[in-house]
Amino acid sequence: MALFRRRRPADPSNADTTSATNEFWEVWPEVRTALADAVAKDQPAPSEVSDRVTALVHRIHPDMDWEVGPAPRSTGSAEELDLSPDVDPEKLLQQLAAMEDPSHLTEGPEYAMTLRPGSSDEARVQSERWARSAPDDGQWVFHPVRPADLDQLSGTVRWDDHELDLSHVLLSVRVNPGTSKIDVGVYHPDNMFLAEESRARIAEHVTLLALGEDDYVLWIGRVAPLEEKPVDPITPANLPSVVKQMGDMLGGHDGWVRGTYKLPLVGGGEILLRHPLHRRTFPALTLAAHVIVPFTNTDEDKQPTGGSEEALESLQSTLESLLGDNGALFGRRTDGGKRQFLYYLDPDSGVLPQFENALMDWPEGEIKLRTELDPAWRHITMFRKPFRNLFES
Repeated sequence: MALFRRRRPADPSNADTTSATNEFWEVWPEVRTALADAVAKDQPAPSEVSDRVTALVHRIHPDMDWEVGPAPRSTGSAEELDLSPDVDPEKLLQQLAAMEDPSHLTEGPEYAMTLRPGSSDEARVQSERWARSAPDDGQWVFHPVRPADLDQLSGTVRWDDHELDLSHVLLSVRVNPGTSKIDVGVYHPDNMFLAEESRARIAEHVTLLALGEDDYVLWIGRVAPLEEKPVDPITPANLPSVVKQMGDMLGGHDGWVRGTYKLPLVGGGEILLRHPLHRRTFPALTLAAHVIVPFTNTDEDKQPTGGSEEALESLQSTLESLLGDNGALFGRRTDGGKRQFLYYLDPDSGVLPQFENALMDWPEGEIKLRTELDPAWRHITMFRKPFRNLFES
C-alpha cells in the first residue's frame, strides 16, 4: 500500500486550548465532590467552586458555558436505536440486547457535567475535545453539548413557582424557506400564568429537550411561546422526525445524496456524499484520509461487480466498524475501475494505525492512502464541488 502523509504546522491557538483543557482535568478532582453535592441537594454550587469552574471553562473557549445536573437515564426504547447507514453493527447489537434487559442501559453515572458551546462552531470543536479527553469517572458523565432528553418531556418542571407538566406541551412548526430552518411555536395551557420572559425560556427549554443543542443550533430558527393551542399541533417527541424530513428536503436521504455521471473515455461513475454536512456533527474529525482502491471485476461502465463489489462493501464495513466515533465516511466516488473513499478521523484518537492496517493485503491491486490534517475540511469541499448540483437548488 502506498502511503502519503502531510501535516500542517501546529496551530498555536489549538495548543493553548489543549493546555486549558489539561488544566481543567487537573483541577477536576478538587471540585467534583462539591459539584456532586450541589446536584444531590438540588442547589447551586458554592460560589467559589462555581467561579473557579467558570474561569477554567472560559480558558477553553470564552463563549463556553457549563452546567451540572443528574445524569440522564435511558429507557432503552426503540426510538433510541441508532439506525443510520454507518452505525457500528456491534453497537447496534448491544443496544438490541439491552432492550431485553433495560438495566444495562439505565445503570450508570449519577451526575452529568455539560459544556454549552451555543452557536459557536469553534467552541463546539473545543467542547468535543474536552469531553473526549475526560478521565474515567464512575460517578460522572461528561457531555460536550446538551443532549436531547425526551424522558423529561413527560415529567414536570418548576418555573417561577409554577409546576408545569411538560406532557401537555404542543408545538407548531413552520419551515422558513428563506433560512432553511424550522420556526417553532410552543404551547402550554399554563403559559397564561407565566411572565413573558419565563414563557420564552420554557419554549427554548422544551425545544432543547426534544432535539439537543446541536440540532437546535443547526435546524431551529425562531422559537416563540404560544398563547393559543396550535391548529395542527405535534408533540415535542415528534420534532426530531421533522428535523430529519428537513434534512431530506435539502437533497439528502437518511443523511446521504447519491448520483451517477458519465466521463469521456472513462465511462460511468457513481458518487455518494454525506449531506447535509455540518461541522458540528463531527467536531473532532480533522484528519482527512483519502483512500483509492482498485478493483478487477467490472461491468461495461467500469463499475464493480461480483466478487469486487462484495469485497469493496466488506472493506467499507470493516473500516467503519473499527473507526466507531473516531472517524466517519464523508464521501465515496467510483469510476474507471477505482473507488475513492474520503474519511475524516480524530487525529488524537490513535485510530490511524488500525485504519492503515485494515487497508493492507487488498487482493485486487495497490491501495493508495493520503492523510493530511485538515481542520478547515478543504478536502471534502473539493471532493463535493463537481457534484454540488446534487444538493443545491
